[in-house]
Amino acid sequence: FIFTTAKQDYAEKVLDVLDPKKKLIRHCLSQRDCVCARGCYWKDLTRLGRDLAKTVALDHVIQGFPAQAANWIPVPRWWGDPRDEELLRLTPLLGQLSRVVRTGGLGTGRGRVP
Repeated sequence: FIFTTAKQDYAEKVLDVLDPKKKLIRHCLSQRDCVCARGCYWKDLTRLGRDLAKTVALDHVIQGFPAQAANWIPVPRWWGDPRDEELLRLTPLLGQLSRVVRTGGLGTGRGRVP
């Protein structure tokens, strides 16, 4: 999924660059899927229709509801640098989160990443 506060037509143009063969990104939520409050657009992860206990979002701006704060992982803004490896650095964490979801915990009995 891609979830952006950008308008749909802009989001589609970006997706055409990111995934020109339409094989990687299955669904895009855009500004029309956000909640507008006081002139700001907020990403409500419940709009994904997924179990939030199994959902994380990565973004340079945390534009989600306070009740969903635990679902957001902040990342630096991408400025087009092809050498940027921030998402690669997150691979171990995302793998660990995936294992937690599949197994129900890390063996700590608490079911959360320490």
